[in-house]
Amino acid sequence: MKVAVLDDYQSVAADLADWSSLPAEIDVTFFSDHLTDEDALAQRLADFDIVMGMRERTAFPRSLLERLPALRCLITTGARNASFDVDAATELGVTVCGTPGAGEGPTELTWGLILGLARRIAAEDRATREQGQWGIHVGTSLQGKTLALLGLGHIGSRVARVGSAFDMRVIAWSQNLTAERAAECHATLVDKDTLFAAGDIVSVHVRLSDRTRGLVGAHEIGLMKPSAILVNISRGPIVDEAALVDALQRNAIGGAALDTFDVEPLPAGHPFLTLNNTLITPHVGYVTDDGYRAFYAGVVENIRAFAAGEPVRVINPDVLPAGNWRGPV
Repeated sequence: MKVAVLDDYQSVAADLADWSSLPAEIDVTFFSDHLTDEDALAQRLADFDIVMGMRERTAFPRSLLERLPALRCLITTGARNASFDVDAATELGVTVCGTPGAGEGPTELTWGLILGLARRIAAEDRATREQGQWGIHVGTSLQGKTLALLGLGHIGSRVARVGSAFDMRVIAWSQNLTAERAAECHATLVDKDTLFAAGDIVSVHVRLSDRTRGLVGAHEIGLMKPSAILVNISRGPIVDEAALVDALQRNAIGGAALDTFDVEPLPAGHPFLTLNNTLITPHVGYVTDDGYRAFYAGVVENIRAFAAGEPVRVINPDVLPAGNWRGPV
């Protein structure tokens, strides 16, 4: 059985789980590079029985899955993956499995981005190291400011808790949020327009879906204060990228701190990379030692269980009784 571990960007996967615990007949190959060309991916993965994708770094649409005749199990780190066509995998007899996670990486990165942009930490570091300048920006304090949360689920509620510790006023909105749930998180429920108009820091914490794609558009961005900061660690397409770029280029808002984008990695020459009112990280909200260890340990468990004919954490259970799954190795 051949296993491919994709997008091991930091070349650490081999050291963060006990791969030696797998049966001897299972051969694991680690790939640290990232392929976007579907022809190249199909050629690379043609002979692999099991493929692991790290979050949404590599997409597996129907068109690619149909070109992988040997594929029997597709593993995502985490419990879901928006870039995997799970319906197509089910039809093709491919079992899709997830893994546990660990830590609060996205919550912590949210606050790293907020503080980093509000206090211009990266810019001050560059100016001090590279330009010989000593203090070129006036930072923005958070105490007494309004933290506006688009979404108050697990991550949003924890971000709210830290905002309260900074003595910020916390407001929130999402399509199904109730006043009772907001109060439990020490936040105040407001309507959507008020969220964007009142927020000094507007932070996105909803999942990408048909309902949330483009949820933050030109109208919402246009309501923001000229000094306000938009933070997005959720998914790029939740925010209308063109509208955000336009607002940043016009200095219509104070800035944007972003970990997720419409296309990843960001294409060379993208405006986000050159605007001086952005703080950019390469989708690393989940990239922590604890998180990676949980992911890769889960992958090893998934491989062992699938090889034994008893797959675990199956995302598409309908594949099993459908008659397509070929059973244990």
